[in-house]
Amino acid sequence: MATLQTIRTRAGLLIAIVIGISLAAFILGDLLQSGSSIFQKNQMEIGEINGESVQYPAFQRQVEELGAIYKQNTQQSQLDENSWVQVREQTWQNTVQKIVMGDVYKKLGIEVTSDELFDMLQGANLHPIIQQLFRNPNTGQVDRGAVVAFLKQLETSVAPEQRAYWLYLENQIVEERTQSKYANMVGKGLFVTSAEAKESLTFGNKTVNFDFIALNHTTVADSAVSVTEKDLRDYYNANKNDFKQEKIREIEYIAFTVNPSAADYKDAENWIADIKDDFENATNNAQFVNSNSDVNFDGTWYKKESLPVNQATWIFDENAPINSVLGPYFENESYTLAKLDSLAMMPDSVKARHILLKPNTQEEMIAMQRLADSLKTVIEKGGDFAALAMQYSTDQGSAISGGDLGWFGRGQMVQPFEEAAFSNAKNEVRIVPSQFGIHIVQTTDRGILTQQARVALLVRKVQPSTRTYQDTYSQASKFASTNTTADKFNAAVTEEKLNKRVASVRENDRDIIGLENARILIRAAYEADKGDILVTSQESPIFELGNNFVIAVLTKVTEEGISTFEEAKARVELAVTNQKKSDYLSKKAADALTGKSDLEAVASQLNTSVRNAANINFNSFSVPGLGSEPAVVGTVTSLDVDKISKPIVGNNGVYIVKVTSVNQGSVQDFETEQARLTQSLNFRATSQAFEAQRKKAEIVDNRSKFY
Repeated sequence: MATLQTIRTRAGLLIAIVIGISLAAFILGDLLQSGSSIFQKNQMEIGEINGESVQYPAFQRQVEELGAIYKQNTQQSQLDENSWVQVREQTWQNTVQKIVMGDVYKKLGIEVTSDELFDMLQGANLHPIIQQLFRNPNTGQVDRGAVVAFLKQLETSVAPEQRAYWLYLENQIVEERTQSKYANMVGKGLFVTSAEAKESLTFGNKTVNFDFIALNHTTVADSAVSVTEKDLRDYYNANKNDFKQEKIREIEYIAFTVNPSAADYKDAENWIADIKDDFENATNNAQFVNSNSDVNFDGTWYKKESLPVNQATWIFDENAPINSVLGPYFENESYTLAKLDSLAMMPDSVKARHILLKPNTQEEMIAMQRLADSLKTVIEKGGDFAALAMQYSTDQGSAISGGDLGWFGRGQMVQPFEEAAFSNAKNEVRIVPSQFGIHIVQTTDRGILTQQARVALLVRKVQPSTRTYQDTYSQASKFASTNTTADKFNAAVTEEKLNKRVASVRENDRDIIGLENARILIRAAYEADKGDILVTSQESPIFELGNNFVIAVLTKVTEEGISTFEEAKARVELAVTNQKKSDYLSKKAADALTGKSDLEAVASQLNTSVRNAANINFNSFSVPGLGSEPAVVGTVTSLDVDKISKPIVGNNGVYIVKVTSVNQGSVQDFETEQARLTQSLNFRATSQAFEAQRKKAEIVDNRSKFY
């Protein structure tokens, strides 16, 4: 019978829940400071989709529900910051899709009935998710009895969170079926004619070789063309949609970085020197390292060539005694003591096989341990390891070959398993636990023995002390208290020769390169006015981000929509200048073409050369030597052989082309091409139908005010 654990394990492979960043960090202080008005609808509105308000409490409940589902899928008790952020993002996308498409489905009469759902869960047409969850791994067939038994169990003897998980799966199945109905409806309305198929084959199978002359915009000096203010405004007014902009804030900031002081280095050096005697006298090196070092004990065995030079020379060339200590020495911003823990002849590689028992509960763990002990005894008395692996091992990849894992070297298996396999004598059997379960490991062969060492490293990283943090904060505080405006900020940066950095951030961004946990700084940028010194929620101008104390000023505010003429002027001027250069070069090229039928003669008059390109077809993205020039591609694929084109205005200049040869492939199988193009349209319907509806929707996203 399928269990909820089985479903959690398999469903992770079936349901694409794109999950990833932080649990809602809704600031309680903001709630309290805002007074009772915060509970008004507009204050708690996290977004609005096609006029429907999305309120924070309801949205946050959905976030937590989806987070709980993800915990079950991944068998984690807690989610990290990144996971919660992605959970919220997925919740938002689900909400948008539900509201946007809900109206569409309703108008079209698209729904999944209770009879349909029953059929997908228990009937003759089981949904692929159900088929996968309840397929018998031995027979490959779906166990319908297990489906019915499980659903009965669901009604009587499962925990609330397990019932919620199953209902989530049901909801996923219903949503997937609804979406597929809509996509199929759209897809069935798309059709490719035989003429379109013929044209696709004709142009798709046709490749051309051609000669060309390129007159790049860069060959014309800006002073050679005249651009007036009227030209710029006319172009801007005619092409406003080309100057759409996102909602962006630009900040300038300085960071007072907390770096270890000279005293911090000295403290670390003294600490490592003081503990050396204790380390030399320790009888359990692993325990001592794990209790005192900044880096845990590494039980790996290393050959001479795999060790750092100083350790290798000390151990293998100077014949260091066991439990002797090297150092302290300084590297990688740390002081280190190296103690030779063990020295032995060890194989470079081993051949092993295993039986993996995977318990899912504490009760199963006890039972599996007993089973492992029994199987070990049977094997040591001559039992058939391969047969037992095929019967009991949950590692299906190796079970079919009797548990055989073949030859492997160091670093290829998890540490406990590797230690057992390499420590075993030939044919010795050992039981070892790992994060994957309980392994019954038998080493069947051992490679060439070489002398290898295991080294215990006691590491003291040099880190800033509390005093260093306080001193750095004092520097930041002094700067912030005396430079309270943008003008004073910039003057002080110049005077003190500080390193000012610039960042452009979107409203829902979470990261700024070089700064940890920068979300609070980004939120502050969207709560400020241009020219403001940014402040934290506690009204402090100092942001503590990782090992940086940051002071920032908002320098530029860009709202979503069409850029103003002044904002877009630089881009407009570039576009108009290139347009003027194209006109200039087109006339120059046309004059050179007059009365000539030889491309070399045209190139000579234009003081340039003829180049060539090969194997270009209608679907070519770019032309070698020219880059992306769709106008050139379109011209050469429709031009007759040996005919010189008129000047072609492209993205980067003006071109003259002559097709030298054409290779026309087979264009006979129109029906196959028609079917291919129709299938392509249907695929696009599946992926683009929702996006088309989404683009029409009016969506206001206020998540940045809450997270």
